[in-house]
Amino acid sequence: MRNKVGSVQKAIFDRDCRACPRLAGFLDDVNARYPDYYCRPVPPFGDASARFLIVGLAPGMHGANRTGRPFTGDHAGILLYETMHKYGFGSKAESLSADDGLALLDCRITNAVKCLPPDNKPVGAEINTCNRFLANELDTLQPGSVVLALGGIAHRAIVKARGLRQADYKFAHAADHDLGAFRMLDSYHCSRYNTNTGRLTPEMFDTVFAKAKVMLDK
Repeated sequence: MRNKVGSVQKAIFDRDCRACPRLAGFLDDVNARYPDYYCRPVPPFGDASARFLIVGLAPGMHGANRTGRPFTGDHAGILLYETMHKYGFGSKAESLSADDGLALLDCRITNAVKCLPPDNKPVGAEINTCNRFLANELDTLQPGSVVLALGGIAHRAIVKARGLRQADYKFAHAADHDLGAFRMLDSYHCSRYNTNTGRLTPEMFDTVFAKAKVMLDK
């Protein structure tokens, strides 16, 4: 099977997936209200052979669910794409739409849950159902890769996808975990709430990206 980022392997994404009844029904309702929105599972975005994989939580209502590109069109992507550009992972400092010409460099962005969840909160069963796609995507990474988990849910989804014990890998901002095939870095999610309240500052985000850059440049 040929996946969305171009290699032949187990599926890392299915644009027609309706495996989670609550999410599928919610997308139908949102699409009825916003017929111009993408309103489908959102595919990974970026370099198919990237050594740096960023894993978010799920598409936002008026962001990726509208545009069809992760972290594009809402507040959560502002700091992310600015920082990616600063550290050489993006050709531009902002992501406006799926056809704006932005290219990611040695970097790809995906989500732990590919469909928009009500109130931005997927339930455990939905995270588990979608985990097979993340597991397959992690299997595509080459040795020496770095995975950045944006938030605790993404962190736990990555650990689960590797078949590891959650108790052995505690989430903490800027924490570095050796998962064998790659290293995982943690960061607080770049959500509007976290950036507005100061839970995540640009300086804190810089710290994580600087660590990732050093790891990849070794």
